[in-house]
Amino acid sequence: MMDTLHIRFLDILVLVLYFGATIGIGLFFSRKNTNTEEYFLGGRSFPGWALGLSLVGTCMSSITFLSHPADAFKTTFVRMSTMISFPLVSLFAVFILLPFFRRGTISSAYEYLARRFGKSVSCYAACIFFLIQVIRISTILYLISLLIHTVLGLNFMTCLVLAGGITALYTVSGGFDAVIWTDVLQTITLIFGSVIIVGLVSVHTSGGLSALVQAAFEHGKFSLVRDLDSSNGLLEPLKSGFSLTDKTLLMLLIMGVVQYLTGQFDQTSIQRWCSAKSPHEARKAIYVLALSAVPIWASFMFAGTMLWAFFYFHPDPAVTEMLSGVRKAEEIVPYFVVNYMPPGLSGLLIAGALAAAMSSLSSSINAASMVWVQDIYKPYLVKSKTDKHYLRVGFVSAGIVSLLMLIGAYLFYTANTKTLNDLGLIITSVCAGGMLGVFLFGVLTRRGDYRAIWAALAVNAVFTSYILLDNSGVIPDFASLSIDLYFTALIGNSLTFLTAFLASFVFKTKITDFTNLTVWDQEDIPLV
Repeated sequence: MMDTLHIRFLDILVLVLYFGATIGIGLFFSRKNTNTEEYFLGGRSFPGWALGLSLVGTCMSSITFLSHPADAFKTTFVRMSTMISFPLVSLFAVFILLPFFRRGTISSAYEYLARRFGKSVSCYAACIFFLIQVIRISTILYLISLLIHTVLGLNFMTCLVLAGGITALYTVSGGFDAVIWTDVLQTITLIFGSVIIVGLVSVHTSGGLSALVQAAFEHGKFSLVRDLDSSNGLLEPLKSGFSLTDKTLLMLLIMGVVQYLTGQFDQTSIQRWCSAKSPHEARKAIYVLALSAVPIWASFMFAGTMLWAFFYFHPDPAVTEMLSGVRKAEEIVPYFVVNYMPPGLSGLLIAGALAAAMSSLSSSINAASMVWVQDIYKPYLVKSKTDKHYLRVGFVSAGIVSLLMLIGAYLFYTANTKTLNDLGLIITSVCAGGMLGVFLFGVLTRRGDYRAIWAALAVNAVFTSYILLDNSGVIPDFASLSIDLYFTALIGNSLTFLTAFLASFVFKTKITDFTNLTVWDQEDIPLV
C-alpha cells in the first residue's frame, strides 16, 4: 500500500491557486455566452497558438501523465515509435482535412457525415461519439481521483467532487472560451511536471544529469528497438516485419499512424479548427500541436527513464518491486511525489497531473454537449427553435454530461473496475470501430452511400466481436485467428474501408454533387 503525502501549507497553496485560476477563467467567460456560436466555438475568434496548446492539452491526460513515465521507467523508449508519425499525420490534417471544415459552414465531423452519407450514418456516429466520451471522461476522472486519494489521503468522494466538480463548473459556465484558455494554463502546468522530476533527480544525484543519462544509455533505456521480455525480465530486440501477433517496430509505426489519423477526425480536433479566427490560425494550431506534442510526450518518457537511473544509484525496495512486477510501474510517479518531493513542488506536480486530466475532461464535456445539440437534438429531435433555446439546451447537456462523468467515475470506484474497463473496451471496439475507415472512404472516394457504410459497419462489428471473444478464450483454438487485440483497430478500419468499397458496386451512390465532400471535388475558393 502506497504511503500518503502529509499535506503541507505550500502544497495546499499551490492547489488552491490552481483551482482558483481555473474557476476564475470559467466565471469570467460565462458572461460572453449569449449564443450557441459563442458557447460551442468561442465566436470563431481564437489565435492559432492558443488552439495549438489546447490541442496539446487535450492529447494528454492523467493516463499519459502516469503511464508514459512508468513505461519508460520499466522498459525503454520503444513506445516513442508510435509517436514518430504524429507530425506527418498532422500535415495530412493541414492539407487534406482542414479545407473540409474551413470551407462553408460545416463545424462538426458528423455534419460532414450527414452530407456525405446521410442522416442515419451521421446520427449513429454522433450517438457513439457521445457515449464513448462519457466512458472516456469517467475513466479519466476515476484515475485522477484515485491518484489524489492515494497521494493526499483524502476521502475518494472528496477527490472525485474536487476534480470533477471544478472541471464541470468552469466548463458548463464558461463554454468553449473557458475550455481553450484553461487548456492553455493547464498545458503549461502539465509541462512543468516532467521538468520538476528531471530537475530533482539531477540535483540529488552525484554527477547530475549527465551521470543519470550515461547510466540509462549504458543499460539500453533509450533504445527504440528493444523492449522488456516479460518471460525473463531482460531487454530484448523487437521482432521485425509485419505481424498481427507481435508488436514489431513496423507494427508500432503503423499503429501510430492509425491512432493519430483517428484523432484527426475526432470532434475535439475539428471543433478547434472551426473556432480559429482564420484558416491561417487554424493551420498554425495544427503546426503548434505537431511540433510540441512529440517533445512533450518524450519529456515524460525521459522523466521516467531518469527516475530509473535515480533509483539505480539510490536503490529503494519499493521501487525494486515496481521493476520486478510485484507492484505496478504506474506507482512510480505517485511514490516519488510522496517520498522524495519537497513542499510546494509536490503540490505543483499534483497540479500538473490534474491539469492533464482536466484539460481532457473539459474538452470532451464541451465537445459531447456540442455534438448532442448540433448533431442529434437540433436536426432530429427538436427542430426550428430559436438559438436561445439551443443555447439553454447546450448548458443543460454540458451539465448532464458532467453528472454522467461523476456517476461513471463513482461506478468505477465501487464496482469491479476490470469488468467496467472491459465493458468500455467492448462498446468502443464494436460500436466505434471502423469509423476512421468510414471517414477515409468518404474523403478519398466518390463511391458509396449510407447502404455501403452500414454494410461495412456490420462486417466490422462481427469481426471485432469475434476477435474479442477469441482473446477471451471463448473461441476454440482450431478456429482462432490469433490476432492481438492491439491490432484490432488497424484491421477493423482496413476491413471497413474495403467492405464499403466492395459494397459500393452493389449499392450505387445516389449522390450527384460531391462538391467539397471529397479531396477530388474541392472548390477553388478562399477558406473562411
